[in-house]
Amino acid sequence: MSSKTIVYSELRSSKAYYILLGICAVLVGLGALSFFHLEHQGHHVTGMNNQIVWGLPHVFAIFLIVAASGALNISSIGTVFSKTIYQPLGRLSALLAISLLIGGLAILVLDLGHADRLLVTLTHRNTKSIFAWNIWLYSGFLALGALYLWTMMDRKVNRFYKYAGFAAFNWRLILTMGTGSIFGFLVAREFYTGAVMAPLFISMSFSLGLSVYILVLLASAALGSREVGDLIVNRLRYLLAIFIGAVLFFELARHLANLYVTEKQGVEAFILKDSRYAALFWVGQIFFGSLLPLFLIFCKKFVNQRWAVRLAAMLVILGGFVQLYINLIGGQAYPLTLFPNAEVSSSFFDGEITQYSASIWEWLLGLGGFALSVLILLIGLQVLRFLPESLADEVIEPLSQA
Repeated sequence: MSSKTIVYSELRSSKAYYILLGICAVLVGLGALSFFHLEHQGHHVTGMNNQIVWGLPHVFAIFLIVAASGALNISSIGTVFSKTIYQPLGRLSALLAISLLIGGLAILVLDLGHADRLLVTLTHRNTKSIFAWNIWLYSGFLALGALYLWTMMDRKVNRFYKYAGFAAFNWRLILTMGTGSIFGFLVAREFYTGAVMAPLFISMSFSLGLSVYILVLLASAALGSREVGDLIVNRLRYLLAIFIGAVLFFELARHLANLYVTEKQGVEAFILKDSRYAALFWVGQIFFGSLLPLFLIFCKKFVNQRWAVRLAAMLVILGGFVQLYINLIGGQAYPLTLFPNAEVSSSFFDGEITQYSASIWEWLLGLGGFALSVLILLIGLQVLRFLPESLADEVIEPLSQA
């Protein structure tokens, strides 16, 4: 493996490191406080109700889970597709993927109200439930991610590196497909159901995971005074542009297909022009989350400008979060069509648009899960050798020609 020529080391301690560690610890504590409050008081203290049963914590959780799958993609490019220039990035890629997934799953488990309910899914298997499938998909992802990382870091098992890489790559595709299929199989919600949801979530994982990886790579290099050359940064930035285009393509295909189907034209009008979600879609997701990052990537004036790469990655993350919010919350806010072609009226808000506003407890729980991911990442970087000493152009150039 070409990355054997790269020297790895732990992240060095610094004042900025401990400040960031302390901030994450405080946010994790606030997330735990939110969990105990929700467990004691019940979900009536949140903005969720009988119509919107998945709220802001689920947006955070799905974002982290999808980003985790995409973060591992950087390592897979070096292994599965034999792109040796990406192999020095593999260790950080696997660690980041594991950290993000643990943070996302922590939010989901704590949002159950009783974390012990997780044991029910382990002891009572329902093979007809996509949620039951995901329990095993997530567990398998963590196990394969750890195994993959072991083969990269231990020379004694390095001969299994390729096999672990192929297994992790295929597993992460299945995992993301399963996450997207949660929505694609929910025929009761008109904005969810559709086979395109699986490839849409896979493409989202690519863009979100790479965006998070770029920010983590540059931040860890700054914390440890390590050099990251323009060669590797430009590879990542143009790869990000491809993934942004893929998300736009599948999003366009999804909306065009829905507009063609008469029964879905109502929910499409609701999302695209007749609600507050329309502004989030056009401004947050499309302009700031897609078009502006593409401009920052391809504008010749911004070539080799690190601030432009960072800003593009942050905007993609913002746009992805908004996209998940629209899909998750907006899809539930639109009323269920219980009786097609008939007017429905009752005391249970049938046929009415549902309003949702997240409470502070939901924000704290979501931010706590995000902080937990960063906390695990920071501790891992200082304990073990995940970071290359240098990714300067003269170090990476021989790998790019291999």
